[in-house]
Amino acid sequence: MRALIQRVIQASVSVDQQVVGAIERGLVVFLGVGAGDTEEDVAYLAEKIANLRIFADAEDRFNLSALETGAQVLLVSQFTLYADTRKGRRPSFAGAASPQEAEPLFLRMASLLRELGLNVEKGRFQQHMLVSLVNDGPVTIMLDSQERHRARRG
Repeated sequence: MRALIQRVIQASVSVDQQVVGAIERGLVVFLGVGAGDTEEDVAYLAEKIANLRIFADAEDRFNLSALETGAQVLLVSQFTLYADTRKGRRPSFAGAASPQEAEPLFLRMASLLRELGLNVEKGRFQQHMLVSLVNDGPVTIMLDSQERHRARRG
């Protein structure tokens, strides 16, 4: 499971010219579900997202998490995070989970983030969405649940 996280001062997502989710200060989380991802991947990333210290403290250092700052979350499904561009010019999305596999995990992510104490808005699964955001920093972080299985360098 992959999450591309952007710290924002505001963001919204629209479907058919209607806003379906909007936040002020917080995180936009583009979530890609990979083939074979499980509840364990969801739990790992939910904890990481909620506790990742990417908000500035009084000394302007990354010391505060979304939970500590009361940040909001806009969760947007994005299978294109599994684009494989190694061959040719058209990306392959063979590594992405099927919609039937991905949607329950996407919804579980929203639920877990709420259980952790975050206010969560979300886009609509498997819909063409327009996402508008103002990136703060800019701060953009990529998380991959498979990284938890790899040894940390240095």
